[in-house]
Formats: sequence, C-alpha cells, structure tokens
Amino acid sequence: MDSTRPTRRSHPVPGKIRPEELDGLDEQILWELYCDADITNVALAEKLHVSASTTLARVKSLRQRGLLRHAHADVDLAGLGLPLHALISVRLRPQARPAITSYARTVSELPNVLEIFFLAGQTDFLIHVVTTSPEQLRDLVASRLSTDPAVASTETHLVFDWHRDTDDPEARTTEPLGLSGFEAMRVPMPDRPHASRT
Repeated sequence: MDSTRPTRRSHPVPGKIRPEELDGLDEQILWELYCDADITNVALAEKLHVSASTTLARVKSLRQRGLLRHAHADVDLAGLGLPLHALISVRLRPQARPAITSYARTVSELPNVLEIFFLAGQTDFLIHVVTTSPEQLRDLVASRLSTDPAVASTETHLVFDWHRDTDDPEARTTEPLGLSGFEAMRVPMPDRPHASRT
C-alpha cells in the first residue's frame, strides 16, 4: 500500500476566469456545490429548476475550465483525537527571502499542517495546524516550524472556535439586496446596507 502523503494543491488567489464569463446558472451551481459538495445531480437540478442533464453538462464544463477543482470532506478532527487548532504566524529573515518557496514546501509536508497562507506585510506565512495537545503544539513549533535558519520569528495563536460560511447557507443570503452567494460578495461595500440589529 502506498503510504505517500497526498500533495497539497496550490491555489493562487487570482483566477483565470473572469466573473463576466460565467452566466447566472454557472454561479448558482458553483454556490450550491460550495455550500454542499455532497448534493446529488438530481437534487441540484431540482433546486435550480433545470433538467438533470443541464446541471450534469454544466458541472462537467466547470471542471474542465478549472472553476470546480475538487470537493472537501468536513471531518470532525476532535473526534479523531486532534482537538487543538492554532494559527502560526511566521516571519522570515530579510536575507532569507529566496527561501520562501522551499520553506513553504517543507512545511506543507508536515502531517499537522492543514493550510498555509503566503501573506503581504510583516508576516510572511500564516500556518493552520491541528494537534493532539498543547504539548504537541509546542513541540511542533519549537522543533519544526521555528528551527529553519530562514525563520526570524514565530507567533502562535490558539483557535477557540470558528464558523464556516457554509455551515448555514441561508445566513449568507443578503435579503436587503435580493442577492445571494458569490453575487452578494462582489457588491461594493459602500453599496451594502448595514446589518439590522435586534
């Protein structure tokens, strides 16, 4: 059995497809899959009031165009004995800038690392890790993340809780604008009504 750890996919921020190259149905399909990757093609078609053959063809096209890359499983890591999440800020030494790529590659191979963000500003990387305990987290930072000669400093931020935007898809509907999903995200901030307070 091949025990090689799957390689993390790199997702640059700028997209190759412009929003105007997608029609409304494309965006609706992507939003529904973003909120629930397990939805069946039949259920997707029924929800969008189109034929199943239409959604099947659209999904295939979106995959071929690189807009629909892959689905993610939402795993209960705490149930697997990994309850402690942390975000590690890493700043590299000024003379070590050429080592950015190699450091990111090395860190991505660590089993406890879930995500790596390459940032602008004083912090070079923000690394999302999960561990069994504070002790394992301490050892991970002390013996793996901060020992590279390219590293100037690290700062550890414990995550007490977080909320995903897809946990409650209905909450993402912007009622005053009559929009939802990605369309609402693109509305300029000055044009957005303030959230009502109760």
